[in-house]
Amino acid sequence: MSIPEMLLIGFAVGLTGAMAPGPMLFATIESSLKTGWTAGPKVVFGHALLELFTCTLIIAGMTAVVNDSVIRAISLAGGISLCIFGGLILKERKNARLGIKTQPGIANPALAGIITSASNPYFWLWWLSAGSGLIMEGLKTGLIGAGVFVAGHWMADGAWYSLVSVSFSRGKTLMSPGAYRGILIICGLFLIVFGLWFVMKD
Repeated sequence: MSIPEMLLIGFAVGLTGAMAPGPMLFATIESSLKTGWTAGPKVVFGHALLELFTCTLIIAGMTAVVNDSVIRAISLAGGISLCIFGGLILKERKNARLGIKTQPGIANPALAGIITSASNPYFWLWWLSAGSGLIMEGLKTGLIGAGVFVAGHWMADGAWYSLVSVSFSRGKTLMSPGAYRGILIICGLFLIVFGLWFVMKD
């Protein structure tokens, strides 16, 4: 893929993951109500720090074991994982809504971003499968390709969670439950289609 394509894919895939309900989303909403719109960017900053560490380890490990069979295996696992994550989004969309879950909050939004990411098993499954495959795709054009993919991923996180924090800090809901579920359907289908392409592209 070209550099612009890696940026676009990073943003699109990142956005589908960011919009899915999970601990980080609920932490953002809760922090936004307490500390204002800056909570979203701060949560994403903490999340990005953990991702930077994770991606560095992935790239370091890949450069030590890269060969055609490893690349193909990672691409296959990544594509299958994208399909699975898309299926999970479609399956869970009926109960999804943008709201508060009653749970003990973390006072520092950046720390909340780190903790909610690190404690979420989907985070690790994502980066060890689909994330690794996409980073490998970026590495075909050098480190800059992998870096651009991750940057696109962060741009998506920053855009979505900032929108969420601005909305909830003003005491408003971002969208109706029906609209949110409709968007999740699009996200789930996108991941499945992209995952199938990722499996069959080589």
